[in-house]
Amino acid sequence: MATLTEGNEQQQEQTCNSSNRSPYHVKFTDNNQNYPQRQNSTNQDDLSSTSRHGSLSSTEKSGRFVVVKSSEVSDTNENDVVSNVNLTNENEKLPLQTGQASECSIKLNESIFEERDDRPRTVLDQLYNYRGGIVPNAAEAEKPTGPHQKSANLGTIFGVYLPCVQNIFGVIVFIRLFWLIGIAGALQTLLIVLICSSCTLLTAISMAAIATNGLVPAGGAYFMISRSLGPEFGGAVGILFYLGNTFAASMYIVGAVEIVVKYMCPEKCRLFGDDVEKPLIAFNHYRIYGTILLLLIGTCVLIGIRFVTRIAPFSLFAVVISILAIYAGVIKSSFSPPDLPICLVGSNPSHLIKSNVLQNDIRRYCHGIQWCNEGNETRLCPLYASICNNKSLNTLCASDHINDVRIEQGVPGLKHWQLSENLFSHYRAEGEIERDIKGDATFEVVAQELTTFLILVGIYFPSVTGIMAGSNRSGDLRDPSRSIPRGTIAAILTTSFVYFSNVIFLAACIHGSLLRDKFGDSINKQLVVSVLAWPSKWVIMIGAFCSTVGAGLQTLTGAPRLLQAVAKDDLIPILRPLAKSWRGEPIPAL
Repeated sequence: MATLTEGNEQQQEQTCNSSNRSPYHVKFTDNNQNYPQRQNSTNQDDLSSTSRHGSLSSTEKSGRFVVVKSSEVSDTNENDVVSNVNLTNENEKLPLQTGQASECSIKLNESIFEERDDRPRTVLDQLYNYRGGIVPNAAEAEKPTGPHQKSANLGTIFGVYLPCVQNIFGVIVFIRLFWLIGIAGALQTLLIVLICSSCTLLTAISMAAIATNGLVPAGGAYFMISRSLGPEFGGAVGILFYLGNTFAASMYIVGAVEIVVKYMCPEKCRLFGDDVEKPLIAFNHYRIYGTILLLLIGTCVLIGIRFVTRIAPFSLFAVVISILAIYAGVIKSSFSPPDLPICLVGSNPSHLIKSNVLQNDIRRYCHGIQWCNEGNETRLCPLYASICNNKSLNTLCASDHINDVRIEQGVPGLKHWQLSENLFSHYRAEGEIERDIKGDATFEVVAQELTTFLILVGIYFPSVTGIMAGSNRSGDLRDPSRSIPRGTIAAILTTSFVYFSNVIFLAACIHGSLLRDKFGDSINKQLVVSVLAWPSKWVIMIGAFCSTVGAGLQTLTGAPRLLQAVAKDDLIPILRPLAKSWRGEPIPAL
């Protein structure tokens, strides 16, 4: 807004002594009469008449009010309409008074058209005086905003939409979503997706309401919260948000390492023994490979936001291709399902046999015969030896044969009856194959942890986070108030559609027992979703790896900027060194 100034104090005192009236007048003019034009002057007291006029309609006269200088108004009675331009509240209108100002103390307030700089000391005062929009603090109000500042060139697509989509499509959709469907059933999984997506959508709508009401410089969601609700809320939310981003980056990196070690190169990438399932060996693999991957991602972020923006689309392209490969595999399975046998023993419940027990040759050894001929030797068949030597499962054995051993297709294809079988839940405790039915983890697939509805909500919820990836880089956006709402909401709707459709298609294509096989133990450690994809399982594995790396890249890009914004507000003294930047990048915060 424009700001009125009184000019030199000495000139002001001389004016008060010579003429006991206000330096400005409100003059009423008829519609047919031109009001005095502003004279050319470089003095700060010159005020454009055209920017301070209003209109009036009455029964006696029609015309308008015009704010003019005292020197431009004659001393006739018809022009003795003077305004006491003393503003008591910045949001109130100028009171109009008739007559002359009798005291020199009635002066023009210098901050009539300025936004308030001071910040209320308490949250209640802040909420009481809230007028909408994002109110900058005193330090930000003094900063010049001109063309000399760093220009931001990112638009809605590359600045908000694609980073949000890439961050939302994390590791969960590829390595855990099918397992959620097998445990919770299609109906409850759809409910989980609906609940989590609704939470993020409501958050995005609330953020859009704030972002469209004011200036959104660097700092993103933290800046909007701290300037709207005050530093008390902003500081707490900012630190928690930063920690959430940091732990999310750790989750994405661990997920990427799991894809590499367990699915992409299960033999060549093992450094500490063959059994990656053991907790200590798995921890060592995650620690070594995770550190290497973290250094690589950190180097990309260290180079700068422009470099991240250029390489991120390649990762996102791989993710999009992998998702399209799932849809293509679903369509292909309806008329030509993949050959993926699984071995089941018994019914109500069915025991899903691990493929390594059958020497990874399911079609050869998935039978109930006791003796097998191996060249010139005769020995117990692998399945019979595993089951009938187990005292708790002797009921499945009958002399020299195991009852009800069968081979079924793990991916029967897009079938309506398959969807109906996978509609309902199969919650289990640790070590169970069905509710209250224990299994033997040495040869069959059992639950590795307790599962409930709330636990599955907690497991799935990280797959819908990442909606702040666009707002975290608000300082690099061309028009944050326009790009953040549109890009974020569009990204949520896009990813939610993919999740809903994947739940329905996976439940209609994959056998329920295979869906509950969390790590693919029954299909030679293959990723369940990858065997459905077309044309190759490597499309999914590469896409899943790029998805996790891309999500970690976006998270590490936004987290340092968020921490830098908190440090710049000087809410926590120990963070002051992190407020500095190098080449425009928050290197200390990184």
